[in-house]
Amino acid sequence: MKIYFPGCHAGGVTPVSIPNTEVKPTRADDTAPARAWESRSQPGLFYFSLFLPPPHNPFLHNPIAQAVASATFSVYSKRPMKSLVIVPTYNERENIRDLVRAIFQSADNVNVLIVDDNSPDGTGIIADEMAQEDNRVHVIHRPGKLGLGTAYVTGFKWALERDYDAVVQMDADFSHDPGDIPRLLKTAEEYDLVIGSRYTNGISVVNWPLERLILSYFANIYARKVTGVPIRDLTGGFKCIKRNVLETIDLDNIKSDGYAFQIEINFLAWKHGFKIKEIPIIFVERRAGASKMSKKIVWEAFWLVWKLRFSRVKSHKYVEKS
Repeated sequence: MKIYFPGCHAGGVTPVSIPNTEVKPTRADDTAPARAWESRSQPGLFYFSLFLPPPHNPFLHNPIAQAVASATFSVYSKRPMKSLVIVPTYNERENIRDLVRAIFQSADNVNVLIVDDNSPDGTGIIADEMAQEDNRVHVIHRPGKLGLGTAYVTGFKWALERDYDAVVQMDADFSHDPGDIPRLLKTAEEYDLVIGSRYTNGISVVNWPLERLILSYFANIYARKVTGVPIRDLTGGFKCIKRNVLETIDLDNIKSDGYAFQIEINFLAWKHGFKIKEIPIIFVERRAGASKMSKKIVWEAFWLVWKLRFSRVKSHKYVEKS
């Protein structure tokens, strides 16, 4: 087989010998065929020298070949994101085992980190049992109920230390559907922060008491108006965050919890100019256990948005709406 490279300069390029194949670069003034290459070989026999190192690679000086090589290397070098699902727990023994099983059924290529706040009901013990059974499960035990925000920050730091590319936040009570994790991760291939949103297609909430639904809906409107962040579900806790976001945000400076924590993470990502995308999800009221919502969490979020509004953070904003 002969492969011609019109426009290639022979100087500094060594012809490549491949079994049963002759590769011959041509000079710029050669009357080579007007196509990228011409192949005359036995049927079904074709060799490609894209992966040969210089100076033995005659593709290096041909624009068409360079484009093909670039695309090929892009395909082969692209690997799945190393992803971690972080699940904070406090008294979730009724849910945690089923949740982890459901996560792996939906996305078996992820790892799970359970951050347990010394649950009195023994959630941490169950988590340890799962970690012994499956090396994709990891557990951090904290001495007491220290809050959702610090649990996630602890998980973020753990993920960064172990070179994860992306983390997924989710509740332990099945309010967030594990089946949506692949959609979050897929979207995160193009965006830095992906939010599973309850409010992009109207209101997608099931089995919530009316007063809590009204509180959540108008809390998001309030937070959006005060901070200026054009995200419809600022308080949502089901999201995928890329490593570059976590490395940029000052994690040690985040002290908020609950709703306020979710608002703060979204605000900082937006202010730093990261690409943000909301995708619709259906949020379902927890199927077992007790809600952790309190008046303290609500008031914290109420005052935090004003603090964020007047904070000094680099502004370069990007949000793509669904």
